[in-house]
Amino acid sequence: MSYLKTTGIVIKEVNTGEADRIVTIFSKNKGKISASAKGARRPKSHLVAGTQLLCYSEFVLFKGKDMYSVTSCDVIEPFYDIRSDLERLTYAAHMMEMVNDVIFENQPATRLLQLFLNSLYMLTKTDKSPLQIVRIFEFRLLSIIGYAPWVSGCTECGSTLFDSMYFSFLKCGFLCGGCLAKDKGAIRISEGAAKALNYIVYSKMNNLFSFEVSENVLDELGRVSRRYMRDRLEKNYNKLDFIKNINGVKC
Repeated sequence: MSYLKTTGIVIKEVNTGEADRIVTIFSKNKGKISASAKGARRPKSHLVAGTQLLCYSEFVLFKGKDMYSVTSCDVIEPFYDIRSDLERLTYAAHMMEMVNDVIFENQPATRLLQLFLNSLYMLTKTDKSPLQIVRIFEFRLLSIIGYAPWVSGCTECGSTLFDSMYFSFLKCGFLCGGCLAKDKGAIRISEGAAKALNYIVYSKMNNLFSFEVSENVLDELGRVSRRYMRDRLEKNYNKLDFIKNINGVKC
């Protein structure tokens, strides 16, 4: 018999049968894992807590012929405050959708798992702007999977004068005013937005969330991230439209 012991977070759940559940786990050891949790929807099941969406647990999985089965799970962090708050859950769902799209089975992605867990922690344990947390997550995720924008200076001449930068989707990074002829469709960004992008892409993980930006800078980051994500991942991510519809936040 083959067993796997791993920590991981549930990023998708599908109810099956009368009381069963199939979960997708973003695991430390194996990347994305699909596993059957028999009886997990029964109130007295020992699997009921650890197989819920966004629960970070230590799992023991049995490898069957077609998929893993959850033998046991011990909850490390339930992220209950996210699951019980519709707005926070929407931000988390947006991040989960991106994670689901870029991770694969049998391909560990420990840096991305750390980013996801840290982002969820910031979302539930701090009063930092949820939208800022999400913007940081978006750009850092793209950087981790190989789509980091060039934001250390102008992609053409190397200028590091952040007060005169444009973001070029054609060049995948900054263009200064003097090099704007290389992409006349580039959009002007403020010095604050340019510095924020530079920090998000290049800072160490343990310092990633240790800065604040204005609402105007967040708007600029959102304008860049929406199109940059669509271009790189070939998909429109629209879950945050729900936040915009209920409270008018620009996402």
